[in-house]
Amino acid sequence: MTRAPSRTTARKVLAQVLPGASASATAKEVQARPAGKLEVGAKLRKARKDGGLTLQQVAARSGLAVSTISKAERGQIALSYEKVLQLGNALRIDMTRLFMSGEGSVEPSQERPTVVKDRFDDVQRYETEQYEYSVLCGAFPNKKMQPLVAVINAREAGEFSETIRHPGQEFVMVLSGRVRILFENGDTVELGRHEAAYFDSGIGHVYVSLSKQPAQVVSVCT
Repeated sequence: MTRAPSRTTARKVLAQVLPGASASATAKEVQARPAGKLEVGAKLRKARKDGGLTLQQVAARSGLAVSTISKAERGQIALSYEKVLQLGNALRIDMTRLFMSGEGSVEPSQERPTVVKDRFDDVQRYETEQYEYSVLCGAFPNKKMQPLVAVINAREAGEFSETIRHPGQEFVMVLSGRVRILFENGDTVELGRHEAAYFDSGIGHVYVSLSKQPAQVVSVCT
């Protein structure tokens, strides 16, 4: 019988990594609420409608089932990072904008900024059964990299219905705890605090936490 993974929050893990991080749990705590399934689903539907696309057309572009897209738009399911990325590509939007606060956050920026700064406490997070992740610097247009901080709640590969894969490459460094990355070709790598890895993200992979508490990592995907 698979043991249910213990749950935590990004703030609790961050408090173990950065001294004083737990002292600011006031108004910022409210701002950094999770980007709920209904909110993300509404933005997906808006982006599809704005693009004049049908569910069938988005399914053909993304490779996802019509039923999956429909359930996501209605907020009935939480999509994995891979599926969010697939939909973002199909809708021709930056997937990180789906997790930003405010209306119309999927609209492209009119002016290209020189630099965009984010504060971890202000960034919305997105929760699935296996991961809780916060996508950083979503306001920068046409990014060539996707930076994020993730809390790894999964403990076993069997908790995933499928491996995660997306075109490009991925860099990861452990901020707290210990993780194992398992690849569909049989390779594995274990990383402790401040250890890093770089790999081909087109090879199916999953992260699991090996530590007592869920691990936290910073990851950058191309």
